[in-house]
Amino acid sequence: MSLNKELLDILACPQCKGELELKPGEDGLACAKCKIVYPVQDEIPIMLVDEAIPEKDWTSSK
Repeated sequence: MSLNKELLDILACPQCKGELELKPGEDGLACAKCKIVYPVQDEIPIMLVDEAIPEKDWTSSK
């Protein structure tokens, strides 16, 4: 099961309020402006700035 499309349409980056893009594999939501990824665990986006992973470290963290 994937994340709900309507949920993805209303979510915004908590840090800059910018748009988020679902990563391939549906395991993270990326903010291009902040260059961070919010992890998705058990289909629940973890939208805490403290839990975000820098995009450059995202592939190495998986």
